[in-house]
Amino acid sequence: MTLENKVVNQVWDQVVNQVWEQVLNQVMTQVEDQVDNQVMNQVLGQVWDQVENQIKNQISNDLRK
Repeated sequence: MTLENKVVNQVWDQVVNQVWEQVLNQVMTQVEDQVDNQVMNQVLGQVWDQVENQIKNQISNDLRK
């Protein structure tokens, strides 16, 4: 293998690795964002259900008085 070929191969490997790393990082970031959103939605949903139940209970208690 000539020196030129070695250099070309090294540069190519570096480029491929960098691009691959960027793609992986983007995918991971998107996945993390989606998971974060899902978790947040679940948590907010649960909190909202609890608040809603408390309000309903409070209203029905007030109506019974």
